[in-house]
Amino acid sequence: MKLNVYLSGEIHTDWRDQIIQGCQDTDLNIEFSSAITDHEESDSAGDILGEGLAGDKQGFWRDHKSAKVNAIRTKTLIAACDIAIIRFGDKYKQWNAAFDAGYCAALNKPYITLHSTDIIHPLKEVDAAAHAWATDVDQVVASLKYLCK
Repeated sequence: MKLNVYLSGEIHTDWRDQIIQGCQDTDLNIEFSSAITDHEESDSAGDILGEGLAGDKQGFWRDHKSAKVNAIRTKTLIAACDIAIIRFGDKYKQWNAAFDAGYCAALNKPYITLHSTDIIHPLKEVDAAAHAWATDVDQVVASLKYLCK
């Protein structure tokens, strides 16, 4: 079986690379996609649409335009995926990851959450809609290997 896997969430660690590496060491037929993980590049995605409104000292319109441009990519990749892996790190609040999980749920796309036991409570609704919850990358890789049998 071929799987198209979307990797969503926390961008400050190498968890994506670990999953991709773990799956490349086998005969798995998996294609991975992801949001733009370079923070500055993602934050400036809307700059291609021109200057914001004069007096926008808080950067609302810049963020608004960038969020919309990034949403085109995210929505397209989630719609095309077979399964999403959604990572929540311990240090930062990943509102975008929670949004991606909700979008997956709305589209009836299966997803696996990846997070530590320390944040079970704030993610209870996200986990309730997930098809699985993993606490480490090895569990995700093992799940993907099983799904590709």
